[in-house]
Amino acid sequence: MSIRVIEDKCIGCRLCVAVCPLGAITIVEKKARIDLDKCNLCGVCVSECEKFEAIEIIRHAEHAEHAEHAEHAEHAGHAEHAGHAGEKEAAGDKEGYQGVWVFAEQKEGTVAGVTLELLGEGRKLADKLGTVLSAVLLGNSMEQAAQELIAYGADRVYLADSPQLADFLEDPYAEVLTELCREYKPAILLLGATTIGRSLAPKVAARLRTGLTADCTGLAIDGETKNLLQTRPAFGGNLMATILCPNHRPQMATVRPRVFPPAKRDENRTGEVVRYDYSTRRLLQRAELLEVIKAAGTTINLAEANIIVAGGRGLCDQKNFALVEELAEVLGGAVGASRAVVDAGWIPYAHQVGQTGKTVCPKIYIACGIHGAVQHLVGMQSSELIIAINKNPEAPIFNVADYGIVGDVLEVIPALLKEIKKARGEA
Repeated sequence: MSIRVIEDKCIGCRLCVAVCPLGAITIVEKKARIDLDKCNLCGVCVSECEKFEAIEIIRHAEHAEHAEHAEHAEHAGHAEHAGHAGEKEAAGDKEGYQGVWVFAEQKEGTVAGVTLELLGEGRKLADKLGTVLSAVLLGNSMEQAAQELIAYGADRVYLADSPQLADFLEDPYAEVLTELCREYKPAILLLGATTIGRSLAPKVAARLRTGLTADCTGLAIDGETKNLLQTRPAFGGNLMATILCPNHRPQMATVRPRVFPPAKRDENRTGEVVRYDYSTRRLLQRAELLEVIKAAGTTINLAEANIIVAGGRGLCDQKNFALVEELAEVLGGAVGASRAVVDAGWIPYAHQVGQTGKTVCPKIYIACGIHGAVQHLVGMQSSELIIAINKNPEAPIFNVADYGIVGDVLEVIPALLKEIKKARGEA
């Protein structure tokens, strides 16, 4: 690719100079000049100059034909079209955008569980639209992972390979993902509402000048307009809002982990891997990953746990939370908590379940002394089996529970522990 300034349109406003992160642009005789030795084609200046359309990125495959097209357009009285034809057409012609894309999040070379969930839901959306499901995988030496994505439902995998992409850093990841979106024009782009997804998605959406719906819990296709229906909790979880992005593409959404079931693996599936080698290219990187410090202890990841025992204000005192931890340990599960006890400092935020915490979907969820505010229910009501313990028979938690125990949690949990140990011959 290359980049150029269209001098007939440039007015020397210096907007591009101000936003260039590499200092590659200067103003000479009231015209922008780009130092190609410094420029890494990040496209920030193109977006900033959208009003004047005086800067454009040219693909190598198009470069040889560009002069001919520009000359023809000028003679036809369409110089503006020649200056920025690709992006103007993309912005106005939604039919030019096709396909459903899933950003394949990976960590230390392992594809994240939310990616498999998005592939399962993405498959449904793609089939509804009669289009292709693609995954975008950024990393280093991820060929095997690319084949796994195909086995889990992707028809095509865009594999961007570089040592610089081995670990997530916002700048290089945003640069590559934005570039691929501009080139292939997906109609829908889905990311996990994880730490990585929540950091990456807004940056990419801003560069693509499109909308973004965060923390979705439901996705569907409007049968009439073919728009993506993006459902998420609103007003503190008191209602569910369905959001549309009818005029811009791609339609972007981040989706909470554990909301959808993961796609099923089919080792007989075949697909296409489109490879991009970024190892010889310097990507924008304003931060450096020095060290990864893993949390001490052997606490089970809430998002991956099959059994979760969660405690709430009904435990009355921080010291009583030890009962929840003991029950979780005996059952081989993870410890969860309501927002109230996290805010009270009884347990770290990493254990919080709910709208402002983690969305979980274990096989068994045991709610101990949790009243059941809607914000908490949003994060756990998809669990396969819900057991609630609360002394208030009118507590909302019983409305979603499969089994309910009306009683004092401080009496019920010790009784449960005693019976479990007795059944195991430990008592």
